Amino acid sequence: MAIRMSIITLTTDFGPNSPYVAITKGVILSICPTASIVDLSHDIPPQDVRRAALVLDEVTQWYPPGTIHLAVVDPGVGTDRAIVYALMGSQHYVAPDNGLLSRLAARIPPSKLIQLTAAEYWLPQVSNTFHGRDIMAPVVARLALGLDPERLGPPLERLTALDWPAARQGAGRIDGCVIEIDSFGNLITNITAEMLAGRPTDRCACIVCSIYETWGIYRTYGDQPNGTFIALIGSSGRLELAIVGDNAARRLGITTGTTVTIGWEW
Repeated sequence: MAIRMSIITLTTDFGPNSPYVAITKGVILSICPTASIVDLSHDIPPQDVRRAALVLDEVTQWYPPGTIHLAVVDPGVGTDRAIVYALMGSQHYVAPDNGLLSRLAARIPPSKLIQLTAAEYWLPQVSNTFHGRDIMAPVVARLALGLDPERLGPPLERLTALDWPAARQGAGRIDGCVIEIDSFGNLITNITAEMLAGRPTDRCACIVCSIYETWGIYRTYGDQPNGTFIALIGSSGRLELAIVGDNAARRLGITTGTTVTIGWEW
């Protein structure tokens, strides 16, 4: 199955001003000069596989069918961890098999999964510390030119999975946690809009995060004055906690994994 798609996205922990980003793009363009390279994010915290997995799950679904996504957050570079090609829905992914694709795979199980072992599609010299440049970049460039993924190596049975905590629902409460902090410092939880369907969202709903609480789930940030600790459903379809006009994570000292509970007073 040839791909023939010129859009290639990059997600890395290299940092936006890193020469590693430019080098990776240079390898891709040297092989596929017509590629359209899109930077999803290079601000992933160093070696933060979970954060990168969330970004891939949230962002890649918005790209055209056939887009090729390269993700390089690779603490195990040079070890025997696998590098994989995965077809999930209509999107193609190349990444180390360290959990980077596990969030996506839980929602959209791969229809094709291949381990990259065919060295003829890599650069001639492969370092032990930069597989993004030497293995993954040339592979995605060749996929964009129409290389059949079946030629990359043998099928892989399953992806490495990470443990993604699920919110727990009860009759009068939902227990979840902060799973992500966005660039504004808003606290994004694993409590979804679907879990709240049919439950009151007015001021009888009490939301507690660490030692902080707020009442009611609002429609938009502008529903409350600046400086207010507020709960709302964000663009990801998840409950968010924010301070209007401020950075909630920094101001409150909240980190990912902090528990969040919604309780109702009837």
